[in-house]
Amino acid sequence: MKKVFVSGCYDMLHSGHVAFFEEAAQYGDLYVGIGSDKTIYELKTRRPFNNEQERLYMVKSLKAVKGARVNSGSGLLDFVEDLHELQPDIFFVNSDGHSNLKEQLCKEMGIEYVVSKRLPHGDLPARSTTALRSDCRIPYRLDLAGGWLDQPSVSALYAGPVLTVSIEPDYEFNDRSGMSTSSRKKAIELWQVDIPVGDKEKLARTLFCFENPPGTTYISGSQDSLGIVMPGLNRLHYSGEFWPSEIESVTDADILHWIEQRLWLIPLYPRHNGYDVLAGTHITTENAKQLSEAAKNCWQAILKKDVKAFGETIRKSFEAQIAMYPHMVSEDILEVLDKYKDQSLGWKLSGAGGGGYLIFVSETPIENAIQIRIRKDE
Repeated sequence: MKKVFVSGCYDMLHSGHVAFFEEAAQYGDLYVGIGSDKTIYELKTRRPFNNEQERLYMVKSLKAVKGARVNSGSGLLDFVEDLHELQPDIFFVNSDGHSNLKEQLCKEMGIEYVVSKRLPHGDLPARSTTALRSDCRIPYRLDLAGGWLDQPSVSALYAGPVLTVSIEPDYEFNDRSGMSTSSRKKAIELWQVDIPVGDKEKLARTLFCFENPPGTTYISGSQDSLGIVMPGLNRLHYSGEFWPSEIESVTDADILHWIEQRLWLIPLYPRHNGYDVLAGTHITTENAKQLSEAAKNCWQAILKKDVKAFGETIRKSFEAQIAMYPHMVSEDILEVLDKYKDQSLGWKLSGAGGGGYLIFVSETPIENAIQIRIRKDE
């Protein structure tokens, strides 16, 4: 029998975990690596519901599992030493657990890399630990185009829009991943489980002020709080101030579904130590204009459901961003981009310098990518 290896947290064990193990075991004898309590805390800034010994006991008890251990390393690749010791034939991952770093490691070690599609067992509902952990429904935020125009240092040179969508918390996106995780944590402090009923712009302003109290050195852009609080697609027009001068929203389910079906996310590895996105900036009027025009054209492309223009304008917005902030990207990120861009009509980066996601526009599935669900109007 071939040896199959999987690795993860496996906290709050549920049917989705069992179905994943059963699918992996179809390839051979299944060995499970479990993230330690210390590693989970470092990566997610929270402790697991069940400690590592409880999780190890439960996983070992499953009939699909041949053997299990607590991974000996740390970080996202905490299983490297265990891979060298076990020497598996296959490394099996979920689509939302896929990363090019894991794939490259397997290639170097001669291990077959297989990506699951996260299929539930029989008629059982799809399960994820993120959904079960709590009833917290506070969204994340993804900016599609115009990012950085919410900073007065940019929009004062040339006014323009930032386009955001409010993302349902179907995944637990990594910290500093460009999904507004820090603003979302502040929203959870304020409201616990969901965005309250009421005037969304006023609620977003409350969140913005809560995150940026008097004396704050770096002001977090207001697109973060607005993008989380306001459902659907939002056009936030900035004219040299921290708060937008105009807000226009689209909550039409048909348009939002059209966007959902054409966005594909590929996870990236963490940022390198000492990373500074603000190093070596080149903020000019011309670059700000290019960013603004790309975002304006992206808005029109979405309203017209012109997928070719949608991809092109997202790419132009991204290129304008890195012209001003060249440290947004690294050679590692560009290497991953080169692997996928021929499959897509356009792309951008979520999470400067790594730790986030490459976002692709495509009418057909991107291999090993995940998709998001936009929060619709109440």
